[in-house]
Amino acid sequence: MKNVLVDSSVILDVFLNDPEWGDWSEGVLAQLSRTRSLIINPVIYTEISIGFERIEELEKAVAECGLKMIAIPREALFLAGKVYVRYRKGKGKKVAPLPDFFIGAHAATEGLELVTRDVSRIKTYFPSVKIISPYQ
Repeated sequence: MKNVLVDSSVILDVFLNDPEWGDWSEGVLAQLSRTRSLIINPVIYTEISIGFERIEELEKAVAECGLKMIAIPREALFLAGKVYVRYRKGKGKKVAPLPDFFIGAHAATEGLELVTRDVSRIKTYFPSVKIISPYQ
C-alpha cells in the first residue's frame, strides 16, 4: 500500500471540526485511506498536539484516524535546511516556519504525495511533490 503524507492543516481541520474545511479534509482522508496508508512525521505530530491537553488524547485520536508516524530521513532534514536558507536569502518572511520546510523536504525525498491546504510554499520550494489539495 502506498503512503501519503498528511499535513497538520488537514488533520487539525478534522480534529477541531473546522467549519470551513472539516468536511473536505475528512472526506479526502476517508477516500485516501481506502487505498493508501496515511502517515505523519514527528513535526506534524508536534503541530497537531496543540489541539490536545494530554498526550493520551492525542495518541487515541491519531490511532482512530489510522495515522501512522514515520521518521524523517536525514536527507530530508538536510534538504529542509538548504531550502530554508534559499527562502531566507530570497527575503522570505520569518513568519514562514521551518516546520513547513521539514514537511516539504520529507515528501520530496521520499517521493510522497502530500495532502495539505498550505500549497504555495510547497509548490515553490518542492516542485516535485504531488499535492492533494482543495485548490486543485
